[in-house]
Amino acid sequence: MSRQCTGRWQLLAWAVAVGCVSPALAQDAMLGTLLEEPGSAGLGFLMRVESSPYKGADDRVDLLPLYLYEGERFFLRSNAAGVRLATQEDQGMELFVERRLEGYPEDETPEILEGLRTRNGEADLGARYYWKQQGHTWDLSVRQDISSTSKGTELRAGYGYLWRGQRWDVQPVLSLEWRSSKLNDYYFGIEPYESTAEHPAYAAGSGLDVTAGLYARYRFLQHWSLLGGVYATQQSSSVRNSPLVDDRVQWGALLGAAYDFGNGQVRWDEPTSPTYVKVFYGRDSADGCHMVKIMTFSCTDLNDVDPTDIWGVHVGRPFVSELNGWPLDLVGYVGVLRHDEKGHQPDSWQIDAYMKGFYYGFPWSHRVKTRIGFGFGLSYAERVPYAEVQSQARRERNTSKLLNYLDPSIDVSLGDIFGSRRWHDMYLGVGISHRSGIFGSSQMLGTVDGGSNYIYAYLEAAL
Repeated sequence: MSRQCTGRWQLLAWAVAVGCVSPALAQDAMLGTLLEEPGSAGLGFLMRVESSPYKGADDRVDLLPLYLYEGERFFLRSNAAGVRLATQEDQGMELFVERRLEGYPEDETPEILEGLRTRNGEADLGARYYWKQQGHTWDLSVRQDISSTSKGTELRAGYGYLWRGQRWDVQPVLSLEWRSSKLNDYYFGIEPYESTAEHPAYAAGSGLDVTAGLYARYRFLQHWSLLGGVYATQQSSSVRNSPLVDDRVQWGALLGAAYDFGNGQVRWDEPTSPTYVKVFYGRDSADGCHMVKIMTFSCTDLNDVDPTDIWGVHVGRPFVSELNGWPLDLVGYVGVLRHDEKGHQPDSWQIDAYMKGFYYGFPWSHRVKTRIGFGFGLSYAERVPYAEVQSQARRERNTSKLLNYLDPSIDVSLGDIFGSRRWHDMYLGVGISHRSGIFGSSQMLGTVDGGSNYIYAYLEAAL
C-alpha cells in the first residue's frame, strides 16, 4: 500500500472516530469519506467525557470501541453500518443503520429522573449525501428511528474544513441538527402519568441544535494514530425548557487511538486469497466460569443446571499475512450463530463480525501447525440469550442485544496430524464465544456489565 493510501486510511480512522462520538456529528460522512482501497479495516478505542443534559447527573465517561471497515460498497464505523449507493471522487450518497448514543444515565440515576420510565438509545435508519472540494466538506443527512423507541426524525447539515500536515490533521466542524418533536419528547419530555411536583408534565417540541467542534489526528507510528477533539452543543429552547434539563451549553472531549490493518500484504477480495469456513457447536459455561478462567484452564465446567447450546457458521477472509514479518495473520470474519435455548425461551439468531489474529510461531509448528487465535468485534443477538438473561438477573444488571464480541481459540492442523498435505489447511480446535459490555463502560453497548461464555468445538478449513 502506498504511503498516500496509508495516510488516507489513518485519517479515515480518525475521522470516523470523531464522527462516532459527537452528538451532532455522529457518523456524518463529511468525516468518513476519505476512502482507502477497498477492504481496509482497523480497530481502536475512544474515551469520551461529556456533560449530561439532565439536572444533577454527573459528567459521562464512556468508552467507545472502534470497529472500522471500508469496502467498495459496505462500511462499518463502530455504531453504524451501511452501503454506498453512489460514489464519485468528490461526492457520494450512503444508506446506513446507526445506534443513537443518547438516553438516561445507566450507572447512577440522578434524583430528577427518579420514577420516570427509562429512555434508552434507539436504532436509526439514515441516508446521507456529502460533497468535498479542496479541504471543504459539506454533509446532509436524515435519520428515522426504526426500533419503535422514539419514532422521531432528525435532519443534519454540516460543514468542515481540513488542514493536513505530514503527520497531523486538524478539522473544525459546524453542524446544525433539526430534531422532531417525537425525538425531543422521548428523551426530554415527561408523560402526564410520570409527573410530580419536582418534574411536571412536559411535551418537548421540535427544535434546532447547533454544535461546533475541533478535532485532530496525529500519526505517531506507521499504522497507529492518536485521536482527539472537543465539542460544544447549544440545544434548542424546546429541550432547554424541559424540567429535566440543565439550561446550559453541553460540552464534550475525547481521546483515543486507532490501528490500521490495511498494509496491503493481503487483499481480502483478491481471487487468490483463501476463504475460511468455520463450523462449530458449543454449550454455555458454568456460573462463575468466566473467559479468563477458561483460557487459563483453571475452569472449563459447562452449565449443567439450565444449559443452552449454540451452533453456527463463520466465514473469514485474510487481511494481513505475516504481520511485520512475524508468524501472525489477521483474518476478518462474519457469520451467524443459532441459540438452542432448550425451551427456556424461543430459539434465536445472532450475527457476529470480528477481526481475529492467529499466532503460529511455536517450536513444533514445522511438525504440527498450531494456532492460537483471538478475535475482537461486535455481536448482535435477535433476542438476548437466555444465559445472559439469567446471569444478569442474578446480579441485577441490564442486558443488551448489541455487545462486544471476543473469540479466543486454539487449534491444530489435521493434515499435519494425519500426514495429509491435502488437509494441511484444515484445523480442529476449541474456542470461546464471549459477549460482554466491556465492564459497563460503553454506552454503545448498553452500559452492560457482564455477558455470556460458550465453550465450543470447531472445524475450520481454508478453501
